[in-house]
Amino acid sequence: MTPLRFDGRTAIVTGAGGNPGLGRAHALLLAARGANVVVNDVGADPAAVADEIRAAGGTAVANTVSVASEEGAAAIVAAALDAFGGIDILVNNAAISLAAPIDVMTAEDLSRHIAVNLMGAMWTCRAAWPHMKARGYGRIVNTTSAAMTGFANQAAYATSKGGLWSLTRALAAEGAAFGIKVNAVSPGAFTRLVAAMLEEDSPLLQHSKANLPAELASPVVAFLAHQDCPVTGECIDAVGGEVQRTLVARTPGFTDHALTPETVAARWAEVMAAEAAQTVGIATFDTSGWKLKPYEPR
Repeated sequence: MTPLRFDGRTAIVTGAGGNPGLGRAHALLLAARGANVVVNDVGADPAAVADEIRAAGGTAVANTVSVASEEGAAAIVAAALDAFGGIDILVNNAAISLAAPIDVMTAEDLSRHIAVNLMGAMWTCRAAWPHMKARGYGRIVNTTSAAMTGFANQAAYATSKGGLWSLTRALAAEGAAFGIKVNAVSPGAFTRLVAAMLEEDSPLLQHSKANLPAELASPVVAFLAHQDCPVTGECIDAVGGEVQRTLVARTPGFTDHALTPETVAARWAEVMAAEAAQTVGIATFDTSGWKLKPYEPR
């Protein structure tokens, strides 16, 4: 098979300064395959990763601006434009994760999860979008998590990652008309985020160290970021060499126009019958007939 390369493409990878780290692994692989890379991070040293890329013969610049504000995201995209003249690929990897029961975690830390994990990606997508739109091409890969399906003591993190999955689906629908494909990766790897969250003697931490190198998630990111990626609006799991699809599905359920609570109770098994569930696609259909009211800023 012909190698998948990114010659002439420019990629931004956020949260790419950590070692070990998913973002670093993504940046190194994209650069090795020919991409110009903006290595962004605030909590580690992106310059070291950019130096590593250049030492291997690649092209990269470092950026230390936070994704957690509209202005910061615009500056990150501007760095790609200034250094390389455009942006083709955006990998939203920057994130924080603190584990605590919802009634124990502080309001500030709850807000930080949304500001970095969800709004950070929202702002960078928004900043990159007009440039991708103008060129009729773009690839965005958002980093979700298995936590979005429900993990105890992870309410803030799970909420931010679940919101990011919804953002992925919405932008996939919106970008279809402009050649922009938006997908998500749900990785499992040993990273500084995992190390910071778990005690040293945690079995999960030890398993991650031994079996889940970040480099085994990056090939999925690279495929989703490539021009030949065949899908949009998907979430692909990448954990220690295992590659799977996480999907949204809807059961056939039932229809009753004289619905009562008792009917719901009596026919609950039909509502929950997963064996006949069908995948829910993104809404790329024509919305012109909706006659939406003109948008008015408030």
